[in-house]
Amino acid sequence: MSKTKKSNQQIAMMVGRNTIFGNLFLSILKLFAGFFGHSQALISDGIDSLSDVFSTIIAMIGVKLAARQADTSHPYGHERFECVAALILSFIIAFAGIMIGWNGINSILDGSYALKEVPGFLAMGVAVVSIAGKEGMFWYTRYYAKRIRSSALMANAWNYRSDALSSIGSFIGILGAMLGWPVCDSIASVVICVFILKSAYQAFMDAVSKMTDQSCDKETEEAILNTVSQVEGVARVDLVQTRQFGSRSYVDIEISAPSNLTLLEGHNIAQKVHDAVEKEFPEVKHCMVHVNPYFTVPPQKTDPEK
Repeated sequence: MSKTKKSNQQIAMMVGRNTIFGNLFLSILKLFAGFFGHSQALISDGIDSLSDVFSTIIAMIGVKLAARQADTSHPYGHERFECVAALILSFIIAFAGIMIGWNGINSILDGSYALKEVPGFLAMGVAVVSIAGKEGMFWYTRYYAKRIRSSALMANAWNYRSDALSSIGSFIGILGAMLGWPVCDSIASVVICVFILKSAYQAFMDAVSKMTDQSCDKETEEAILNTVSQVEGVARVDLVQTRQFGSRSYVDIEISAPSNLTLLEGHNIAQKVHDAVEKEFPEVKHCMVHVNPYFTVPPQKTDPEK
């Protein structure tokens, strides 16, 4: 188990470091192009990318805390610290989006957009680079988030997807301003705000679901049931229940075994089920197995009066 945790932590740190460098590069590029290319939308996009650096650092801290071994204060482990990090990330993402949207709305209402210079091809080119870069970060982070079942990384992945959509908004705003509608650049900032808030909501709900004992998906439960039913000695699978615990999950299983087995034989079958589930599903933190008696012939009811 500890080896798996360490491996997952190393993967999360690698993804975090790589995306930090990518976000720093894109934020500097977008802020430079926004200022010198006269695009408020691109400046807003650059600030959002800069906030992603701090968001990624928080995600890395959450993953590191979640990988700590169980102790007397937390006998079930620290996996939910990752969910806490994801919740913090969702609020940071939402705050950044609200500030960007507020600036865009003020620009529209006071008419200051009309006094700004029209964005040039520099801003448009950087917006295209940003779309490709952020979409690439989304798929890269999402792949590893699903692989190690990390809430914090998945929150960051959706953040990058919203950034890619934001950059599309920047591109459209810049293009509209270049075509003679300068208000489009400010409107793009408001659109960016909406995408960022949607990303914050997705990150928030993902973290909440993993902190409130939500079950695993149906495909996982069916796969567990199939694994258990193939274990030698299992006559019937009576129950499979799962609950998510941060990036890990707990499994409760009830099986039926022949009623004429000894206690030791029933225990050995339960142990085989336990080992098979934890081997086939590394995300399972612990599997509890209960054995019920299976009667090939229903037991005879005794008459209480005799």
